[in-house]
Amino acid sequence: MTSSTKLTCALVDVAMGRAPADLLIRGGKWVSVQSGEIVANTDVAIVAGHIAFVGHNAEHTLGKKTKVIEAKGRYLIPGLLDAHMHVESGMVTVTEFVRAVAVHGTTGMFIDPHEIANVFGLKGVKLMVDEAQKQPTHVWVQMPSCVPSAPGFETPGSSIGPKEVAEAMQWKGIIGLGEMMNFPGVFMSDKKMLDEMSATHAAGKVIGGHYASPDLGIPFHGYVAGGAEDDHEGTRLDDAIARVRQGMKAMLRYGSSWFDVAAQVKAITEKKMDSRRFILCTDDSHAETLTTEGHMDRVLRHAISEGLNPMTAIQMMTINTAEHFGLTKEMGMIAPGRWADVLLVDDLMKFKADMVIARGQVIAEKGELLVKLPAVKYPKWVTNSVHLKRKLTAQDFVLRTRAGNGSEMEAHVIGVIENQAPTRHLKMKVKAENGEVKTDLKRDLAKIALVERHRATGKVTVGLASGFGFTRKCAIGSTVAHDSHHMIVVGTDDESMAIAANELAKCGGGQVVVLDGKVVGLVELQIAGLMSNERADVVAKKAGTVLDGFKMCGSELNNPNMQLSLLGLVVIPELRISDKGLVDVTQFDFIPVLED
Repeated sequence: MTSSTKLTCALVDVAMGRAPADLLIRGGKWVSVQSGEIVANTDVAIVAGHIAFVGHNAEHTLGKKTKVIEAKGRYLIPGLLDAHMHVESGMVTVTEFVRAVAVHGTTGMFIDPHEIANVFGLKGVKLMVDEAQKQPTHVWVQMPSCVPSAPGFETPGSSIGPKEVAEAMQWKGIIGLGEMMNFPGVFMSDKKMLDEMSATHAAGKVIGGHYASPDLGIPFHGYVAGGAEDDHEGTRLDDAIARVRQGMKAMLRYGSSWFDVAAQVKAITEKKMDSRRFILCTDDSHAETLTTEGHMDRVLRHAISEGLNPMTAIQMMTINTAEHFGLTKEMGMIAPGRWADVLLVDDLMKFKADMVIARGQVIAEKGELLVKLPAVKYPKWVTNSVHLKRKLTAQDFVLRTRAGNGSEMEAHVIGVIENQAPTRHLKMKVKAENGEVKTDLKRDLAKIALVERHRATGKVTVGLASGFGFTRKCAIGSTVAHDSHHMIVVGTDDESMAIAANELAKCGGGQVVVLDGKVVGLVELQIAGLMSNERADVVAKKAGTVLDGFKMCGSELNNPNMQLSLLGLVVIPELRISDKGLVDVTQFDFIPVLED
């Protein structure tokens, strides 16, 4: 008898009362996402980690050793699923991310580790896949598709192509292809991109989308024709409508800094579109957000506050997600044969998980984790990822110009947009001062520099940024710099920028704030320069010093460190910086910082 047959036999025997359940949840309100009903006085019988029986009376499944949980009228809700996210954005490992979110009711995550892939390539992805397999919850991995995100416009620490994608599609735990960020490559029929998508199709797995352009004309249609099956980059109502009409799943994200639910959810609440094609996700969640506000429960509360019916919102992070990834036989609903991932909740409107059951085991109760998580040892190469040619000086951060002293010229400036991933392409007048262009606090004009950190080339690209609101002599540096993850530094003072860069090299990566020449905020991220293996609450406190540092520097942006980390992402309009120069993403071309 195969293991599958043994499980089926156990489920049938418990459902029929011929064998006792391992666990019985008694007297709950069943949130049946598959039928859209809430059914009172429901029992759920569980055996071998799976649901065997759901009904009004499961006393026939009760045995001497059956553990009984009295729901006492609480709602029984399927475990919450995050359809698209990056563990690295939480600055913690897979294990520590699970520790942070399991208590909030997240029992399944679909992660795209393209951050570590840009640093270490396929071996970095395998590291994440192996760790994901050890968790008490479900962690599926999407194979990164675009490493680098835009070939020719940046230099990653490693690269991935069709051969690597085809290999990974055979690994246990790989659920599909991660977000296809090189959208121009798709609609221009780039062979590498199409080969990766074909390898995914051949494996019968899902292709993640990423169309980060406001143009819903012919290029958008070309991208959809390429095979992307979902997209989380929409920010407008029209974006959600267009994606769903073209057969994609619209993933509405609500992360630490990307607030894209409110505008797009109107497609359901006002335009009355069918909610089956809509999914909720986080994309990027900061450690502090996870520990103080929550994860998918936070998204759920927000979606309900924006007018979604609670049942609809829950469906958009359970059954809709499971269906999208072809997993409804395993999860996404409370029904026989599925994994016993069940939440006990008092109030749907003020959603908070009292108890979290995953794979038939009570893993958390009243915000406390009750299970031991796996101990993971990381190889030395993972913690050795910051390579600078030499110690940097203030001279490395000078923005030089050929214009004569006092001459005025136009500068192309990266404009930060609070709570959104896109930037603005600003054009500002600046003056030459003894062969250089300096920062201007009165006009909110700071410098931004990208320091190559993978191959120790010594290259530093310097540009200009606006929108952080700095009012003091300061600098903030980060080795979290999507997607190539070089070192990125923003500041108002060249000496401070050099101090920040050198401090990051010294500690092996992370984020740092330098104010008046002194380090006032620091979180060390030694794993690939992206993650810490400390607990999420510890990392959150350290990351909190960075956020406090931003405020001390004068910035009042929400989660500005996440805004900073995206300024090197050369696949999201309008303007970005890379190790190769300033990139106009709307034109996909390099442009000068100064028109001198």
